[in-house]
Amino acid sequence: MIERKPPFGATRADARVALVTCGELPDLEPDDRLVIEPLADRGVRAEPAVWDDPRVDWAGYDLVVLRSPWDYVSRRPAFVEWAHRVPRLANPATVVAWNTEKTYLELLAAAGVPVVPTEWVHPGDSWGPPATGAYVVKPAISAGSLDTGRYDLADPGHRVLAAAHVARLQAADRLVMVQPYLTAVDSDGETAVLFIGGTFSHAIRKGPMLAGPDTAEAGLYRPEQITAREPSPAQLEVAGKALAAIPGGVDSLLYARVDLIPGPDGSPMLVELELTEPSLFLSRSAGAAERLADAIAARVLT
Repeated sequence: MIERKPPFGATRADARVALVTCGELPDLEPDDRLVIEPLADRGVRAEPAVWDDPRVDWAGYDLVVLRSPWDYVSRRPAFVEWAHRVPRLANPATVVAWNTEKTYLELLAAAGVPVVPTEWVHPGDSWGPPATGAYVVKPAISAGSLDTGRYDLADPGHRVLAAAHVARLQAADRLVMVQPYLTAVDSDGETAVLFIGGTFSHAIRKGPMLAGPDTAEAGLYRPEQITAREPSPAQLEVAGKALAAIPGGVDSLLYARVDLIPGPDGSPMLVELELTEPSLFLSRSAGAAERLADAIAARVLT
């Protein structure tokens, strides 16, 4: 499909960038397509490419930018191996390997980042639901909030369903996460703080997504309710602390997304640090697509 190999060190006449997606979204999400025209204005030709398509010549690109390869979850070892084979990948393969399993939360917590407390349940472990409280059950390797459920453990029916959810993930040889449900999300929502080229770009609010037990939804992701949001100083501080704790530092990152929810005392707590294939919500901030285009162009134009 893609055979031409431009010489290393692109000029404005031949710079090419791959925007990596999956077979279910061969033309990218509409939001990701917003960067294509600004890149063209900067002399960079961008095109979608499916990560596991054997016809793609990844070496023929000046930069390969991960965007929506969201079908990797069931094939993470193959995806990580692919990432290590791709030259000039953003974000780098070492970041992909570290960030695609949510055990990275342990490192961030050890570094002093306020992280939602997490119980890890390995395949073969015995597990019984806590006596009461609202909890979230999800796999440690996941995307799009799939295979994730919310359980009110004061409800006997929910206790049974939570145990069954954990057992189902264990039977599939998946590491399970059990976290307290932060009820502030029901009123305040979740805040995603987005960075491009190491600099704060914009933020959005996600409405609450977990209404109850996991229903094994099909598709690549659950629908989201997204609006623009101005982050608070406290949210920016926690986001900066999370980025500072990344192995290898933030300088290697083209983009980053820090997902936060108010904790029991109202202070922001880290839910996830998205460095591999996060939605960037470019349409929710004026100039965001141009900022991403600038950051990409700075890496490929010499």
